[in-house]
Amino acid sequence: MIATTVAPPSERGAAFAAVLQRQGAAVVLVLGVLVAWFTFPRFGSADNLRDLALQSSFLAVIALGMTFVIISGGIDLSVGSVYALGGVLAAYGSRYGLVVAILLPLVVCGLIGLINGLLIARTKMAPFIVTLASLLFARGLLLALTNEGATTYKVEPGAALLWLGQGKIFGIGVPVYLALILFGLGGLLLRRTRFGQSIFALGGAEQSALLMGLPVARTKIVLYTLSGTLAGFAGVLTAAYLQSGVTVLGVGTELDAISVVVIGGTLLTGGAGTVIGTLVGVLLKTLIQNVINQVGTLDSNYQTVVSGAFLLVVVVIQRLLARSRRS
Repeated sequence: MIATTVAPPSERGAAFAAVLQRQGAAVVLVLGVLVAWFTFPRFGSADNLRDLALQSSFLAVIALGMTFVIISGGIDLSVGSVYALGGVLAAYGSRYGLVVAILLPLVVCGLIGLINGLLIARTKMAPFIVTLASLLFARGLLLALTNEGATTYKVEPGAALLWLGQGKIFGIGVPVYLALILFGLGGLLLRRTRFGQSIFALGGAEQSALLMGLPVARTKIVLYTLSGTLAGFAGVLTAAYLQSGVTVLGVGTELDAISVVVIGGTLLTGGAGTVIGTLVGVLLKTLIQNVINQVGTLDSNYQTVVSGAFLLVVVVIQRLLARSRRS
């Protein structure tokens, strides 16, 4: 007879809590899609689903960089302003060709992220303070470049840049494919490389990571540089889609990025998270906004109310699950 062992109730409860923490957003997303599919006839249309994917792609690129930063135990409040700055720089650079339109915002936005990383890693300043200052700096630079919004930089009709935002492959927008490629690369980086393991170690216990000999300072610098670069690239895609650099773009986007990362199961305290969870969080947020639009009778401001309330519920549940796992 083969003896079988049954895990005690405490272990089964901890395992269930761990699975719920990682997969809870995916379960809610599936249920939400099913309810919306059978409740609103327009929701399941091909055009609406393509729009959902396209709307999600811009935020997804920003949230990918935020995922790395939060897993490491940090935060980046500058991504919203950097996102808008990247869009304006892309529109301005489009008059000089596709290469300039892409490289100019990536270099400038990556440089802002690099400065964030250097200050946080070398001076031990709090990420909240450093990135808040960068938020103000990027927004101020944006206003200076556009004469406080009076000057609008447009992407010239027929410019090659437009294909990145408006082009389609098999009926699906190019930004969707680019976001999926970046998420695939991000997943490999996070799970299959030493750098990715350093990110988890850094978020789990920074002092232990130092004692293990991990390059803590270098990891932080690379992370914030990557976050700034991805925010700038999202700005490039948005400018290509809207055919111009929009000055007011990105206000509050940093909060949206943080919310979808947390909704996707990444702990705000760091040390745990996945890029797939972040993608689920982005889709869930877009789903909520789309459902509110489908209702039609609700004011658009309710999108923020519902998203904020949902984020609060998710954070509370995360804390309870984490406490359950520790006990």
